Amino acid sequence: MRASVIQIAVNEDESVEARRRRVAATVREQAGADLVVLPELWTTGAFAYEEFGREAEPLEGPTYEAMAKAASDAGVWLHAGSIPERDPDGPLYNTSLVFSPSGDLAAAYRKIHRFGFDKGEAVLMGAGSELVTVRLPETTLGLSTCYDLRFPELYRGLVDAGAETLVVSAGWPERRRSHWTLLAQARAVENQSFLLACATAGTHAGVPQAGHSIVVDPWGEVLAQAGAGEEVLSVEFDPGKVAATREQFPALKDRMLGLQPPSRP
Repeated sequence: MRASVIQIAVNEDESVEARRRRVAATVREQAGADLVVLPELWTTGAFAYEEFGREAEPLEGPTYEAMAKAASDAGVWLHAGSIPERDPDGPLYNTSLVFSPSGDLAAAYRKIHRFGFDKGEAVLMGAGSELVTVRLPETTLGLSTCYDLRFPELYRGLVDAGAETLVVSAGWPERRRSHWTLLAQARAVENQSFLLACATAGTHAGVPQAGHSIVVDPWGEVLAQAGAGEEVLSVEFDPGKVAATREQFPALKDRMLGLQPPSRP
């Protein structure tokens, strides 16, 4: 299976519409890949809180339309990163979109863990409540977004739902880049899954971004990692390695906690 992880630079000197056109063109250039992944909130920047309300769009808004067309033109499965979604009946959400090679929406995931510690995203956006997986011909994706990476129970839930390849779309700050790499490898190892983590480059509202998008195999080996700037990270991997790893080293079968409610005395 071949994946293209597109690490997009988000800077204030480029309009949202210009960036949307540029990213759509980059997605089209990935024809021949099986899966293309974009980062979190690449239209606005994950730390540009003041832009969330101004640039929020309905689920089937301009980014949806542009990415659906790009996926169809390239003939790829496209995890289109996330957008600030405006729900007409509720708050804003940080929502990821996944399109099939025909351009149809295959899944939408509203970020569960909001970052900000009672400010920023944590107060401006609502929290999602559902784990989301997507079945591709070669593997089952488990969806997550940025701050979710710090919560291992989410990934256990995705594995229980059948996930074999974990996808993380992120806008991660440079000052905590060491955590990004460490947690990506930990989530892959403990869930015996491939993990594709796509981050932004550039600077959002004065916050330098980590970049260093990363692809990790079920043993924690780094198959590919980007640098700090805008980059397309291309990698080939064998989804069959997940089942082989889980059979060779069946640690998941030895789980004792979280499998069923505790019995009453």
